[in-house]
Amino acid sequence: MRALLACLLAKVHNPGIDIREPYTEIGSDSSYSGRTYDERYITEFVLKNRLPCNPTTAFLTPAFRNRNIRLTSEVNLVGRPPAVYAAFLQLLTDVYQNTVTAEDLLVETIRNLILYRDEREKRINELREGLKTEGDASLLSSEGIVALIEQHLKFHRHGVRGSSRLPVLVVAAAYQAASSKLGEQVLPLESHNAADLQTGSLGDLEITLLSEDRVVTSYEMKTRRITKGDIDLAVQKIAQTGKHPDNYIFITTDAIDPDVQEHANEQFAEVGIEFVILDCLGFLRHFLHLFYRIKLHFLDAYQEFLLAEPDSAISQPIKEAFLAMRQAVESGE
Repeated sequence: MRALLACLLAKVHNPGIDIREPYTEIGSDSSYSGRTYDERYITEFVLKNRLPCNPTTAFLTPAFRNRNIRLTSEVNLVGRPPAVYAAFLQLLTDVYQNTVTAEDLLVETIRNLILYRDEREKRINELREGLKTEGDASLLSSEGIVALIEQHLKFHRHGVRGSSRLPVLVVAAAYQAASSKLGEQVLPLESHNAADLQTGSLGDLEITLLSEDRVVTSYEMKTRRITKGDIDLAVQKIAQTGKHPDNYIFITTDAIDPDVQEHANEQFAEVGIEFVILDCLGFLRHFLHLFYRIKLHFLDAYQEFLLAEPDSAISQPIKEAFLAMRQAVESGE
């Protein structure tokens, strides 16, 4: 959608271009920079109007980057699902062949995005209203909340697309709920597809004291077992960024290897930073019992973080599933 919007806008702005040539590297008189149109105009438009598109440029995604060819309908963009990328190429061809004008297609694309946005927001709002009118959060114990989150994390454990950020949100919500009691805060979450070295972050989450901006704790989440190589890479990142947290915590949804945990423990003597590996649900269970009286604050924070994530990070069905599951639990079903 981002690439289509950018290419259509470029064609409307400059009718003389070949809409199939969104790369200046092509070097023809009819080529143009699709990435420039995408970053300069589409980004602000998408964010301002809350359109269901990726928040970042399409031209840095694997399907579109490092190319310098005309995008004809015969090109294989190697994107998933393939039918979506084939349809995109066909639409560019349709505009090139004057089957449809760029302006008409641009308007129709935006119209459908708005309808899709409103439909999705309506479903989310209906589920949230159901929580207010039918749910009773007081029915939830700490173990009930753990069970609810465990069920939701199954999307992540089974590799369902659009669920990779869920463990990050569990830890972020815990710190958000207990921030005033801990005297610590979670820094704003980086984009889910941004590399740590690109953003300057040490891991998926960075924690600072409320009174200063020094990172005191860094969290890194993995869907697999933590390896010794992960720990060595973390040590390398610390050296490269110049940050020196008090501790570096790996959160995993898989089993923890005792040998790897021992390797983590050895780093304190080497670099003066404590490295530890924790199970995600074990972390949550301990947190909820330690801060029992704010357990519902955690659940609300998790929900708000979840709904605030772009759909490219947390898919709409996974958001809806959590709201439906929470409503079912709170209504005693």
